[in-house]
Amino acid sequence: MHFRQLEIYRAVMISGSASRAAELLRVTQPAVSRAVVELEESLGFSLFDRVKGRLVPTPEGQLFFRDVNASFVGLDRLRASAARIRDFGSGSLRIASMAAFGATVVPKAIHAFRQKHPQIAITLQVLSSSAVRDLVANQQFDIGIAADEVDLSGVEHRVFGSFRAMLAIPPGHPLAAKELVEPADLDGLPFIALAPEDRARHRITEILEAANVRPEIVVETPSAGTICALALAGVGVGLINPAAADGFAERGLIFRPFLPDVQFKSYLLFRPDAQKALLVKAFVAELLHFRKRVTASDP
Repeated sequence: MHFRQLEIYRAVMISGSASRAAELLRVTQPAVSRAVVELEESLGFSLFDRVKGRLVPTPEGQLFFRDVNASFVGLDRLRASAARIRDFGSGSLRIASMAAFGATVVPKAIHAFRQKHPQIAITLQVLSSSAVRDLVANQQFDIGIAADEVDLSGVEHRVFGSFRAMLAIPPGHPLAAKELVEPADLDGLPFIALAPEDRARHRITEILEAANVRPEIVVETPSAGTICALALAGVGVGLINPAAADGFAERGLIFRPFLPDVQFKSYLLFRPDAQKALLVKAFVAELLHFRKRVTASDP
């Protein structure tokens, strides 16, 4: 079994025919057919059935393709990494973040980081906390920021912060006249809630149920930034992580503290080998700097 045979086999599977694979690889169709036969002989099972001159993948061929394709995806990732090192000189940094920080704190940290390290290629993905955790645990990303509901096994981690919840209120709403909002103030009001799996949502629900308060949940969303956008549009009120509030007060959204205190907790996640990297440490320093600004300037 040789790499070229696997490359030709993969091309046939992706393109759907030997002729098209030959065109893609710029070889002759007989060369494609010969490579497939030689690969089948080395494997000991058929990859294709020959049906009226066409190559139809066998069940074994389909199973084998999954592993072959995964291997080529890994090679593609290596090629991309090599290209970044060639183009930027010093490698790359891959960051995944939950939405509350991905549109506010992280972009500011990236800007500050690039002033000192302009040659570094940066990838940023804003995803659910569980997806962030999986990318870091699978060693596809170097740094993750996730909420406290994620499974921390299999990743290095440290506390990123704990942020006091604020109530996002539409302009002109009666609650805007209050300096402090309490559970009883939410009874019966249209309420924009976090997703059910969010631990902050659980803490909020426990507080409201203990006070025998039942707001009218009109929308559920995993994103505190989306809660802010919905509140600004007049859909209702919602409790949010203040890290997601950047820019909304300037657009007219009103924020008030809520008692009893509800905390949004988050973690920094690292690949087992990533926390030792100098670039990772430098970027974390910028993240921590802008995290402090959120705490100091809550809406």
